[in-house]
Amino acid sequence: MSEQEQEEIRKLKKKIKKQEKKNSEIRDLTAIQRTIFANERTLMAYLRTAIALIAGGFAAIKFSERTYMQLLGLFLMALGLLLAIYSFARYLVKQKNIKSQRKCNSHTSQHYDTVHEKETSNYGNID
Repeated sequence: MSEQEQEEIRKLKKKIKKQEKKNSEIRDLTAIQRTIFANERTLMAYLRTAIALIAGGFAAIKFSERTYMQLLGLFLMALGLLLAIYSFARYLVKQKNIKSQRKCNSHTSQHYDTVHEKETSNYGNID
């Protein structure tokens, strides 16, 4: 292999390494977004369950004249309300944790470019 071909290979390897670092940052960013969406889906699942409990309790009160069914209906409605409150509290705590983790992760691809430029300028190389 000629020296020119070896130089081209080195340049291609540098470009690939640089692109891999950018890709890893994109993967990190999408992982954070997936976590946010998963947290929202969990909230929606809790709320669906809470609404079902409240509706079941309402139906038990409305369509039954027996005392134990009305008590069960009140219990189900209270349980549904508590579940809705718990789900919002859980969602907010998890969202706060996700945002604090997001602030800790900073993008570094611009730093790689700066370092690369400084290293090549020391040798007089220009890409």
